[in-house]
This record gives sequence, C-alpha cells and structure tokens, in this order.
Amino acid sequence: MEVKIGVQNVAREITFETDASSQDVAKAVAEAVEKGTMLTLTDEKGRQVLVPGTVLGYVSLGESERRGVGFGTL
Repeated sequence: MEVKIGVQNVAREITFETDASSQDVAKAVAEAVEKGTMLTLTDEKGRQVLVPGTVLGYVSLGESERRGVGFGTL
C-alpha cells in the first residue's frame, strides 16, 4: 500500500510503500496524533519511517499501482 505523509512547514511529502494494512496504518496515525507520540511505520524494505505525531499535516493511504508487463493494456 502507498502511504503519503505531509509534515507541517515542510514542502515535500514523505511517500513510501508498506506491507501494513490500511487499518493498521490508520490506527498508528490516530494514536500518534492523540498521544503526541512518534508515528513509526515500516516500509516494504524493512526501513522505519519516524515522524513526530505533533507535526503531522495529513496522511494519505492508497493502493499501489500495479505495473503491467509487456505492451498490452489491461
């Protein structure tokens, strides 16, 4: 799943792919914002993404686009 995180006062957003479900990501975001703690997510390669919950601007969750193989369209 693709995750985009907007951080307050930062022009660029953080974008990465994760194997976590949308419910798990939404729960982690809600907890970080509510408690003012660090949002910790793990991408597909096992790297951790850490963002303070107090500076989150937005979080966008969406399915990653599947790339086709060959010249045909689906």
